[in-house]
Amino acid sequence: MANLMKRTGSFHLPRPSRGHFAALAESILHQQLAGAAARAIHRRFVALFDGDLSPEAVLAVPPRKLRAAGLSGRKVASIRDLAAKVVDGTVPLHRLGRLADEELITRLSIVRGIGRWTAEMFLIFQLRRLDVWPVGDYGIRKGYALAYGLRKLPTPKQLDMVGERFRPYRTVAAWYCWQAVREQRKLRQ
Repeated sequence: MANLMKRTGSFHLPRPSRGHFAALAESILHQQLAGAAARAIHRRFVALFDGDLSPEAVLAVPPRKLRAAGLSGRKVASIRDLAAKVVDGTVPLHRLGRLADEELITRLSIVRGIGRWTAEMFLIFQLRRLDVWPVGDYGIRKGYALAYGLRKLPTPKQLDMVGERFRPYRTVAAWYCWQAVREQRKLRQ
C-alpha cells in the first residue's frame, strides 16, 4: 500500500457539487447503465425540473414524463419512492450528516433501488466520511488484490477482516484500492 500511495499521490475526494436528494437520485439513475447513457438520461431528468430538483417536484411530475426522459419503470418507482420517503421524513435528508454510518445505511436501504453499496458511496462521496470500507465493491476487491499482489480477489468477508487495520481511515485505503485499478487500466492502454 505504501508503494501505491507514493505512485498515485495524495488522497483527495471531490467536493460534493449537489444536494443530498440530487446525489441520491443521480446514483439511482446511474445504476446498471454505461456512462454516456446514464449521463444523457440524467441530463433529461434534471431538465424536467427547471433547476428545482426537489422531492416535491419529483412527486408532482407524472410517471409517464419520467419514462419519456428515459427512466425505466423500475427507476421511476425508485426515484418516486426516494422522494416520498424524504417528504414523509423516513429519510431525513437535513439530518443525514448526523447519523452514524450504519444507521444511515439502514435508513437509505429502505428506499427502493438503494442498497448498501449506494449508501456507502453516498457516505464516501457526498458526506465525505473517512471510515467507510465498501467490501462489496468490485473495484475495492480488485484494487486490494493488485496492491498486495494477490492472485485471487479477496472475498468481502476476507476484505472486511483485513480492513480493520485501516481504521479509522478505511475510506482512504478504499480510495487507494480504486487508484490501483486505475493505474492498471492506464498500463494496459
